[in-house]
Amino acid sequence: MRYANLTEETMPIYEYRCRKCQRVFERFQKVSEGGEKLVCPYCGEKKPEKIISSFSSSKGEASPSSCGPTGGSSRFT
Repeated sequence: MRYANLTEETMPIYEYRCRKCQRVFERFQKVSEGGEKLVCPYCGEKKPEKIISSFSSSKGEASPSSCGPTGGSSRFT
């Protein structure tokens, strides 16, 4: 399996938390872009905090999935 190189044109999804209203939101951004120009879409506060998102990887049937009914964030259920 080949993995794409993270280049300037790669646009992963980043999660941010507003420092004022504490709401979490997502943004597609180039790897080279920072969050300095972002504002909270809910209250307009500048410079939200980038948060580390959880992710899932497949290790086989014995490994619980964060996407399944027994794991993952309660925000998405």
